[in-house]
Amino acid sequence: MATEKKAANNNILSIDIGGTSIKTVLLDESGTMLTEYLKSKTPPEATPKDIVSGIVELIKSFPDSYNRVSIGFPGYVKNGIVKTAPNLAKNKWADVDLAQRVADVLGHPVRLVNDADQQGLGVVDGKGFEIVFTVGTGFGTALLFDGELLPHLELAHFPINKEEDYDDYIGNKAFEKIGAERWNKRLKKIIEIYKTVFNYDTLYIGGGNSKHIDFKLESNIKIVTNRDGIKGGAKLWKLADKYNIFTVEPKK
Repeated sequence: MATEKKAANNNILSIDIGGTSIKTVLLDESGTMLTEYLKSKTPPEATPKDIVSGIVELIKSFPDSYNRVSIGFPGYVKNGIVKTAPNLAKNKWADVDLAQRVADVLGHPVRLVNDADQQGLGVVDGKGFEIVFTVGTGFGTALLFDGELLPHLELAHFPINKEEDYDDYIGNKAFEKIGAERWNKRLKKIIEIYKTVFNYDTLYIGGGNSKHIDFKLESNIKIVTNRDGIKGGAKLWKLADKYNIFTVEPKK
């Protein structure tokens, strides 16, 4: 698919960093995909340098026909700074200025948010209280009200029993260990917990392991794809700078 617009038209490079893969696509302001959706494997125990290098390598085939960058990251992010990255390299991500590093390398302003938050912006209807689950390498969540992101909470790290948090309980390592049947039972349990605690209007479930869901979902629960979610990179730039949305400019 050929690129259709030039940088002057405010196109957006949208990037989704996951524990398993890095994905990217060029979007126009409305979220329409202007290039093919590309992805590459996330290096094992990926460091900040690995991730930045992976982004640069992945977008080599893209023309410089964008002037903003959106990044969804698998961890807690504040003001463009990574605070945690539980599924990447251990002890390498505390207080990493990832947004600044990418802005400087690519030469464009960057907005960096949690990956589930970016996916949420891409998939929700914007009506009432909506929750997004991502079930992949780990377990991610996003909370939105009338289409607005609420402050990100790392709900994956709440304990679900005496020995495990949600990441341990429903993440990919658990899937590989216990198999699809037991994993689906666990996901059912989590959905019931969230239904009781949050009384959401709509729940969206994405991530690589969502394809393994084999039980009937209630009418207000929808399966979404990573391709849908990465379009949230366009909506991210429609939001005003505030407590959880922060623009990082490249250093001159």
